[in-house]
Amino acid sequence: MDLRASLLSLTLAASCAAPTAGPDAAADRPPNVVIIYGDDVGFGDLGCYGATKIPTPNLDRLAAGGLRFTDGHCSAATCTPSRFSLLTGVHGFRRGVRVLPPNAPLTIPTDWLTLPRVFESAGYRTAVVGKWHLGLGERGTPVDWNGEVKPGPLELGFDTSFLLPSTNDRVPCVYLDGHRVLGLDPEDPLHVGKRPEGFAGTVYPDGKEDRAAMTYYASSHGHDNSVIGGIGRIGFQWGGASALWDDETMADVFVDRARAWLTDRAAAEEPFLLYFSSQDIHVPRTPHPRFHGVSELGYRGDAMVQLDWAAGALMDTLDELGLAEDTLVVFSSDNGPVYDDGYEDGTTVRTSTEESDRGHDGSGPWTGGKYRIEEGGTRVPLIVRWPGRVEPGVTDALFGQIDLLASFAALLQVEVPGESAMDSRDHLATLLGDGGVGPSILVEEARGLALRSGDWKLVRRPKGGLALFDLATDPAETTNLAKVEPERAAELAATLERIRAGEGVRALSR
Repeated sequence: MDLRASLLSLTLAASCAAPTAGPDAAADRPPNVVIIYGDDVGFGDLGCYGATKIPTPNLDRLAAGGLRFTDGHCSAATCTPSRFSLLTGVHGFRRGVRVLPPNAPLTIPTDWLTLPRVFESAGYRTAVVGKWHLGLGERGTPVDWNGEVKPGPLELGFDTSFLLPSTNDRVPCVYLDGHRVLGLDPEDPLHVGKRPEGFAGTVYPDGKEDRAAMTYYASSHGHDNSVIGGIGRIGFQWGGASALWDDETMADVFVDRARAWLTDRAAAEEPFLLYFSSQDIHVPRTPHPRFHGVSELGYRGDAMVQLDWAAGALMDTLDELGLAEDTLVVFSSDNGPVYDDGYEDGTTVRTSTEESDRGHDGSGPWTGGKYRIEEGGTRVPLIVRWPGRVEPGVTDALFGQIDLLASFAALLQVEVPGESAMDSRDHLATLLGDGGVGPSILVEEARGLALRSGDWKLVRRPKGGLALFDLATDPAETTNLAKVEPERAAELAATLERIRAGEGVRALSR
């Protein structure tokens, strides 16, 4: 199917359903939407999900006023494919999407239907603030960080974009404001990758050659290329010293940008989608000093407190602007938790016999976490608040972030053209707590694939081995029932194989 034609069809369909101007339009239109997306936040990292060593009063307040899911999932156990799926409604494995290097091109085709385009077609303003990590620029053409950096979010349906381009442990360590690096001095041009021939700008220490340069804390593994701000990074950066971010003030910068944008939308009385994509609690964990020691868990716990503060600041802004009652807020995470992920930041306490996080388990009752196919890899916090519309409570209904695109399209009365968002389904009733039972099947991705169907979970290992678990009786996924339940295992395996071979999840399930 011609995707450009699909987008044209989407726009024409939405134009019939978009809110009309006039004094009563605001009362009749669907809500504003704010998505607060944590990074590496596990099921058990919030107080409302059982954490006792990390105070999260703002997110707990969000949960108390909204619907808290106990079986909510991101699409993959690593960030890039989860973010790809959230914004496209397509599983990342279909395009070989994995965790990206610093100079990766944009992974989402610019003619695809995306979540911001759904909102854009319904007359909404759209913004992304925070971590991107979906690539920038054209495939086969190196990004010119000293000129216009595109294509990127602005070519995918976002009106406004203020980014951490990749991740905070990767270069370049600069903010991208729209198409331009913020604060860049042309006399000290920015380059990523191999040192340009004849380069005479700022040179950063090489962590492999000068470990003493890592003064903030040292790399434990794999984060020892350019050392910037006393922290070793993945990849090499040359120049751009005037544009460097300050790791400890990053959360403040993102919150300030988001608050200003929300204020402008309120003044203009424009409906909006804000995708606030936090860098917390991804490594390097560098919470502002005002958060140091607030948790009992070192930098990781303190970074979670900082994320809770950021969520609270956005919620307070909605209150101050009189927008809270008309705004649907979603909080979730891109994958499960991880402790030592490349830095000696004091998170993991090791003894001769065990590795622990001072008695805190970021996965809660589930096994696994980031990178893992077990439930802890993708079962993450999911909270939805829409005052007066979503009844506060707790639900055990299954729900996947990949279904947000089709669900929001239904909310906005926007048609999703045939082959677009092929893995996204309309489960708006489940999202809003209207008695929906959730999807009949849900794909989980890590090193291998898994298929959920009710409490049953089939895991297909990278080398082809199959395992079947009953999560109702075996949440730790210790007992393989594939031989005990051969027919069930075969049926789920056949469905997963059809999906893996290219059939869209939407076509195979409700």
